[in-house]
Amino acid sequence: MSRISILTRRLPRQAEGERQRISVRTFAEPLAYLLPFFIGLAIFTLFPIINVFLLSFKEDYRMLSGEFSRYGLGNYAFILKDPYFINGLKNTAIYVFTVVPVSTVLALFFAYMLNKKLRLNPLYQTAFFLPMVTSVIAVGLAWKWIFNYDYGVLNFFLSLFNIDPINWLNNPHYGLWAIIIYGIWSYLPFTIILLLSGLQNIDPLYATAARVDGASNFKIFFRITLPLLAPTVGLVLIVNIISASKVFNELFPLFNGKPGVAYNLYTVVYYIYEVFYVKWRLGQAGAAAVILFLIVLVFTMVQLYLQRNWKHY
Repeated sequence: MSRISILTRRLPRQAEGERQRISVRTFAEPLAYLLPFFIGLAIFTLFPIINVFLLSFKEDYRMLSGEFSRYGLGNYAFILKDPYFINGLKNTAIYVFTVVPVSTVLALFFAYMLNKKLRLNPLYQTAFFLPMVTSVIAVGLAWKWIFNYDYGVLNFFLSLFNIDPINWLNNPHYGLWAIIIYGIWSYLPFTIILLLSGLQNIDPLYATAARVDGASNFKIFFRITLPLLAPTVGLVLIVNIISASKVFNELFPLFNGKPGVAYNLYTVVYYIYEVFYVKWRLGQAGAAAVILFLIVLVFTMVQLYLQRNWKHY
């Protein structure tokens, strides 16, 4: 028998053995590396989510004993009639639909300017990104001084235009606007980073070819740059809507841990915090958390559906 025939008989057997060895290690070895991650994900993410869903249906739940009267929708019926929860939904909606669009538009402008080769560009980038590495409480206290009625920077700036000073933190009518202004500023750094990365990934040849054809900068931006940036803008909107729906940290430094001076600035997350940690009504807190989760999920799905029609290329 020739050597060629012997090799041709051995090769299928060797290939079959290699496939068997690869198939075992392909599933076993990666699973061993990912097992700690899966265990942590199950314990610290999946279990709390499932527990909150179950907790929201337990009426008259007592945490120390773990006893409850029955499973039902009583917790949902209670919070949907609670004026503080309704007020929290309204304030959260106003905050989200004001902060997210305004911060996105401003971040798009600043990212577009930072993408150009300007003098002192590294200094500008550092100034815009510095809030991301600053303590939230420290920034909140700084904004508390900015909103000060007597010697705040914001009122001083308004006085230059002959506008009377505004009592931002002690007037119930302006408290929500103070949180919105603070929120717009706090969302700018992260949004600028994402949009700037998206702009830097756009091939400049598109704009060069458009200029050769006589297109203005206005048309280049709205007909070339913005459509190519649509996936990044969609990601920014989804991330910021989810984050803004959980507004909570802004209340503590500005209003000393209270939901406004007249208790009219409840947000959904602050309501959950108060019901859970202060009033110890865990079932109602779980129901509020589930409702917030479902609302954010619906908006995210709608955003993803609409984003499919944004692409024009």
